[in-house]
Order: sequence, then structure tokens, then C-alpha cells
Amino acid sequence: MKMKLLLMSTLALSLTSLKAQDNLAQSTIQTVLQGNQGQVIQLAEAFSEEQYDWRPSEGVSSVGEALMHVAGANYYLASKMGFPPPEDVDMMALGKISGKANIIAALKKSNAFVLEKITMVETASLNEEVDFGFAKMNKLGGLLAMMEHNGEHKGQLIAYARSNGVVPPWSK
Repeated sequence: MKMKLLLMSTLALSLTSLKAQDNLAQSTIQTVLQGNQGQVIQLAEAFSEEQYDWRPSEGVSSVGEALMHVAGANYYLASKMGFPPPEDVDMMALGKISGKANIIAALKKSNAFVLEKITMVETASLNEEVDFGFAKMNKLGGLLAMMEHNGEHKGQLIAYARSNGVVPPWSK
């Protein structure tokens, strides 16, 4: 009986380990992306309402526009991998969202959406080619693009913050 229990426990542990390894790329990307997203939200919350309209120069995205660009790109990249935005998200109206609270809410919603979808990408499909419009790459590349895009705009928003006397909360 003890041997049977030990064998069953070992088998269950092995299967759990295999499943974790099966989604290793997805879970790693999800973890890094979640960290970037958290810092972008911290920056978004650190800017004042008035600073949301600030832009470094004419023709360059404002703070609010940069944040909404990230939200839109989250949905866009996920949609190209087969995950359409939620029914209550109008992609054409995202650019019209204004006000600090509304922008932060929209960004948080898009962040949660992509974090959920990342783990739904099957490991066996990671090498499938996808046309993202700006490039053709496999699904793994698409997941990495999501992560990199959020990181790129985190850097942009750090520069915007520093230009406005806002200290990134995690560096205080």
C-alpha cells in the first residue's frame, strides 16, 4: 500500500513538472511582462492628472496617449494570435479615452487580458507563423513582442516622468 501511494505521488509530481515545463516560455514571458506592466501602472499613477496631456514636443505622444498606445497594442498583438478583444472593448475608440482614472482602468484591463491569453497559447503552436502587419514572426516572437513593447514604453514613461519631476515609485 505504501509503495502504491509513493508511486502515485511520484507520478502526480512528474506530471505536474512536465506541465510546468510545457508552458515554460509562456509562464516566463508572463512573469516578466507582469513586472513591466506593474511598473507602467505605478508610473501612470504617479503622474498628476494635468501631466497626462504633457508631451516632450509637438507631434510626440503625450503621457496619456503613450499609455493608451500600450493598451491598444496589448489587444492588437493578442488579436493577431487568435484572441480577439473582449466584446466591450472598442478598438477604434481606445484613442478617445481620456482622464487619468479612465486611462489607468483601460490599461489595467488590457494588461489582465494579455496576461490571461499568454498561458492559452499552446506550446505546440509557438512556431506557427503569424502576420502581425508590421512583421511576420512565430507566436513565440509575438509573445516576446508583447513583453518588449511594454518594456519599451516603460522606458519612454520613465523619461517622461523624470522630465516632469516625477520619480519612478520603485526607485525612491
